[in-house]
Parts: sequence; structure tokens; C-alpha cells
Amino acid sequence: MDSTHFRTCPLCEATCGLEITIRDGSVRRIRGDRDDVFSNGFICPKGSTLGTLHDDPDRLRRPLIRRNGVHVEVDWDEAFAEIDDRLVPIRKQHGADAVALYLGNPNAHTIAGAVFGRPLIQALATHNLYSASTVDQMPRHVSSGLLFGNPGAMAVPDLDRTEYLLILGADPVESNGSLCTAPDFPGRITSIRQRGGQVIVVDPRRSRTAAIADEHLPIRPGTDPAWLLALIHSILRDDAHRITLEHTGSLESLRSIVAPFTPEAVAGFCGIDAVTTERIAGELSDGRRAAVYTRIGTHTARHGTLSSWAADVLCLITDNLDTVGGMMWPNPCHGRPEVPGRAPGGRGFRTGRWASRVSEHPEVRGELPVAILAEEIETPGTGQVRALITVAGNPARSTPDSSRLTAAMEQLEFMVSVDIYLNETTRHADVVLPPPSSLEKSHFDFAFYGLSVRNVANYSPAVFTPDGPGEHEILARLALIISDHGPQADPELIYGLVTSTLARQATDLPGGPLEGRDPEELTSSVAHLDPPERCIDLMVRSGPYGDHFGDAPDGLSLEKLIDHPHGIDFGPLEPRLSGILRTTSGTIEVIHDAIVDDAAVLATSLEAAPGEGELLLVGRRHVRSNNSWMHNLDVLVRGRERCTLLVHPDDAERLGLLDGQQALVSSRVGQVEAPVEITDDIRPGVVSLPHGWGHDDPGTRLGVARTRPGVNSNLLTDGAVIDPLSGNAALNGIPVAIRPR
Repeated sequence: MDSTHFRTCPLCEATCGLEITIRDGSVRRIRGDRDDVFSNGFICPKGSTLGTLHDDPDRLRRPLIRRNGVHVEVDWDEAFAEIDDRLVPIRKQHGADAVALYLGNPNAHTIAGAVFGRPLIQALATHNLYSASTVDQMPRHVSSGLLFGNPGAMAVPDLDRTEYLLILGADPVESNGSLCTAPDFPGRITSIRQRGGQVIVVDPRRSRTAAIADEHLPIRPGTDPAWLLALIHSILRDDAHRITLEHTGSLESLRSIVAPFTPEAVAGFCGIDAVTTERIAGELSDGRRAAVYTRIGTHTARHGTLSSWAADVLCLITDNLDTVGGMMWPNPCHGRPEVPGRAPGGRGFRTGRWASRVSEHPEVRGELPVAILAEEIETPGTGQVRALITVAGNPARSTPDSSRLTAAMEQLEFMVSVDIYLNETTRHADVVLPPPSSLEKSHFDFAFYGLSVRNVANYSPAVFTPDGPGEHEILARLALIISDHGPQADPELIYGLVTSTLARQATDLPGGPLEGRDPEELTSSVAHLDPPERCIDLMVRSGPYGDHFGDAPDGLSLEKLIDHPHGIDFGPLEPRLSGILRTTSGTIEVIHDAIVDDAAVLATSLEAAPGEGELLLVGRRHVRSNNSWMHNLDVLVRGRERCTLLVHPDDAERLGLLDGQQALVSSRVGQVEAPVEITDDIRPGVVSLPHGWGHDDPGTRLGVARTRPGVNSNLLTDGAVIDPLSGNAALNGIPVAIRPR
């Protein structure tokens, strides 16, 4: 007999609803949930593969220990005992900083990663914390911290009500959106145009998003911040009399920052003529509801934070920040409730509380740039990284100068990985701990409901029962081992710590709906639930729509979410700036020394128009790919070759390249060989390789991926080039040379 299950897809940020049919204990069919309140049946190719992933014979089911260079299966107790025997002595002898932790981006897609990763971080107490954030979105966190005092307060475009959408460095038709949770992003773009709005895409490549937009501007890679500053310059010049200053501080200071960036001055540098720049500036400031959406192409660049800051400032000075149809902030159901009468403001945001040992890069949000992890392993001395823990990440493919990091990992004294695959990173691990498959654990999007273009919520129970410990238990036991409680310690110690902390946060909130309540009352009311569900119930019942543990009987609870398998819609975004501001002044703080200094550095580059024969490498996304492990699912990689080098016809003729021919691509740090795909969809002087490929390393267990390995583009990216304000790696605009093979 068939059974039907509804759940949210965890494979990208779109949070699409799925309808899963099970027959005889196996997945028979997955399709979009037509009754889902947010996605309305939309599904991309990735969503239909959860059954294939669950059944993948290469997916690890039991722990592995490396013995004599070979990974062998062991039971769970033996694996944890090995970690206790080998990792704890390293930390005791050499100090907390001798152990580094790397968190991959799938942690944002799981309950355990969002909630139970924190106790592990706290137990390690290391300054060597790294994550995928510094090869992705850290500039967005920093600019939000500078402007709003709150690095988690990243505004999203109000897609369903905007009349003008300017997109830079993003291809949401392929990615399904990022730092902007919006199922059926292509359909939402189409709707903007159908209701008379405009969509402008700024990208070196005519992406699939650019193809459905009103206009495509092929900008030179890495110059986005200069162009954004030129837009601000044009608006201040032509419309300064209309700009209100109640939040911005000194208009003259802002004018000083953008002074060198006239539309004429940036034209040759960016490849967008002054007339076009002035027209776009006028369209942004003509009174229409407008939003400026920047993403990974602008963030993974030398001035990524400056780009993100400029985009928000553009919306601020055109009255499109915290307004309907502009850039707005979601109000997630598990977030902190608004306190009536609370004055805006807080402790503000700062970086640099410590610095990396070797090259002295400042800490940002408790992290160091992952681009410098290799040197922290290689360089002897106090604080040298001797052991590494990775959780759901493949930094051997996702970080710059990959060959250097791979060589560094081979020098480690001990390594632990929490991962479902033996991949290019985890092949170096001494112990691999596999969490359950996506269908063997419940799901709730802590991260992405805070980035959603509509206030919604959905809870998904597990479809299958896991054979081993849950991901939350794996992380809890690791935290207990690090804390010297031993491998047999009861993980309830961690679960109790997490839930009591959540309860205290709710009852200690001044003016909050639960202020003064007994936190033990709250924890007791959820004690019968599994640990992940305890956290969900505590947070949603304490949140802005919650039942407040009986004080608002019609409010939200986990039970109510379970009773609504297609989700609950809390309505469109609403203005809430005062609720998210944490600056010390209680206002938006636009002017910062770091921004002033970085803009001045960028201004010195304006004379550097493209040189003759310049070739700059950029990445690209494909709808069938997100993380590197997806390349081990045949249904996602079959068909035409997608790991190709895109080259413009003019460059191909000049370099003597033929379509389908192998080409050698070299940079300052490495070289790869890739098949050429000649296309006029890319700007002359720019070439493109997708990220996450290169699956031909020995010692992995990726049977499908090895048949179509592709090449690792991060062998070419330069770890020495990072955004100084955020520590983010520059993965785009890499100078390369190309010749036929």
C-alpha cells in the first residue's frame, strides 16, 4: 500500500514543498506539493532525487576509521572511542587552537547544524573556526552589521510586490535564489514583468536569468562595487534634494565616498557606458518600488563587502529600504518577537576581536577566512592547527588554492569528518561519522525562513527511521568528548543545555511575551519530544506568532505545524526596521572608516581598464547542481557535459581554440585542463568554469562522480586575494591564461 508524506526540500534555499509517495519501504515518486502554501507545486530537478540520494550505495551508513591508509567500517562506540583516544590528547597538549573546525553550508539546511553545532563550537573554544561563509556570503553579513548593527539582518527583495528589480552577480533561475528564499524564482521574475515591472540583470554572462529579463548589462568581473557607487553618485548629484537624512548620517560624507565614481570615470573600468549608468540610476529613483539584489558573483570578490553595502545604501537613498516592494526583512516564526515600545538599537557590530596567527587576518563573526586554513596547518609554532573537524563540508573543492589545502590536510595529526560521503575532503579523515539521510530526519528551516520573501513556516517529520544515531546526537557526543566527558557520556547533557538556554532567552527578554515565566516550566512542557523537536517547539511557541505556552491559545506550536503539512502562511513582509536595528545609535549607520578606506583603494583602480588580451575567470551555477556531492547522483549529471570552459568567439579565435577542444587554463596558483565551449553568451575577455567539480582524486567512494569528474576550478583561485573587510575569498575575476592543449 502506498503512503504519502509531505516535506520541505532541503537541497537548496528555495524550501519547495514535496509530495513523496512510499511503497514497500521505498520511494516510489517525488513531485511538487501543489498545496504547499509557498511553492504551490514548483519543483526543480534536485528535489526529485531525495530517494536516489537515500538509496545511493556510496552513501555511508556506518562510521569509518582509517587504518593503514584504508577506511574500514566500525561500530559507533569504536568510532567515538577513537576520537576520544586521539583528538583529546592533542587539544590537552597543544591547546584549544590546535583543533580547527570547518562547517559546510549544508549545516544551514538541517536542524542539527543550525542548533546543535553551537555546543560543539563552544566546547572546542578554538579561534580556528572556519566555514563556507567565507567562500560565499560573509560580505553580506558584514555590511548588514555595519549598517544595522545586526549581521544576521540581511534584507531580501520583496519580489511579489516590486516594480523594478536590479540583479547583480546572481542567477536565480539556476540557483533557485540564495540569501533570498523564494520558490519558483523564475515565475516570480516573470510575474514582475507581467504586472508592468522591469528586471535588469548585471552579469558578465548572459545567464538564464538574464535571458528572461528586460535588459542584460555584461559588466567586467570584479567591478560591481564601482558601478554601484556610480549609481549612488548619479542619484546624489541629480536627486539629493529628495533624500531624507534621518538615518543616513552625513550626506556630505556619503558624497565624499562616491566622489571619484562618476558614471564617466567608471565606464571603461566596468564596461557600462555613462548614459546607461545614469539611466539606471534614474529608474531606481523615479518613485517606483525598487529592489537591488546582489549575490555570490558580487560577494566572492576583492571588494565584496563594499558591493553589499552600496546596494543597501542605494535602496536607502531611493526610499526602497524597509518599504513594500523594496528590500525588506522577514519576520520568521522562530525569531525573537517584537517588543512594543522597545527603543531600537543595541550593542552594535565589530570585527577583529582576534586575528589569525600567521597572516593576522581579523576575526569576523567568530570566524577566520577559510582561505588561510592551509597556512595555519603548515606553519609551526604555538597555536598551529594539528587536528581538524569538518561537518558537512568539502573544503578541498570549495576553497581557493585547493591543492595547497589538500597538501596541508595530509600533514594533520588527526582529522574527523561528519559526512555522508567519502569525498575529496573526508578521504583524509581518520574517522568519518555519517549522519542519516535527508529522509531519515525531520526538517525545519531555521536559516531560510529568516531570508524568505514571505512569512511562512513548515515542519517535516522524518519519512524513514534511521539505523544509526541522529545528526544531533553525533554533534552532541562530539561536544561531550571535547569537553572531556568521554565517549560514553549521555547526550542528554547537551540537549538539556540547549533547551534550557532557549527557554531562558525567551523568559529573560525584557518586555517579551514570556518575561518572568519559569524557564523550567517551558522545558518541562517539551521534554517528551525528540531533541530537535524540543527546540522547534520552544522557539516557535516563544516567537512572534507563538501560543506563548498558553497565553495566546490560537498561536503557533509544533503541534499546529504538524497539523498543517502543507505549511502555514503568515502573510507578506511588513516594515520592521526598528525591530532589527542593533546599532549603538539606534539608527542606520552608513559611514564607517572601513568603507571609506576600501572605497579609496577601489578608486585607485579606476584607470585600470581591461588590458589587451585580458582573461578573467568567473564561476557559474546549474540548476542540477548545488553542493559537490550532488555530482554522485546519476539523474543530476547525466546528459551533456556541464563542466566546460565558456569562451567568447572573439577570444577563441584569438587564442586558436576550437569548440570541444581541450584547453589548458593557468593562474598564479594552478592549472587545469577543460573542454572548450564557445558561446557569445559570455563577455569578451571573460571565461567561466562551474564550481564543485574535480572528482578524480584517489581514495574517494564516489562511483558516479568519478565517471564524470570535471575539473576543480578552485585549483585556479588565489587564496591570497580576499575581501579585507569580511575575509571572504575572491573566487571571481581571477586572471588566467589559456592555450590549446
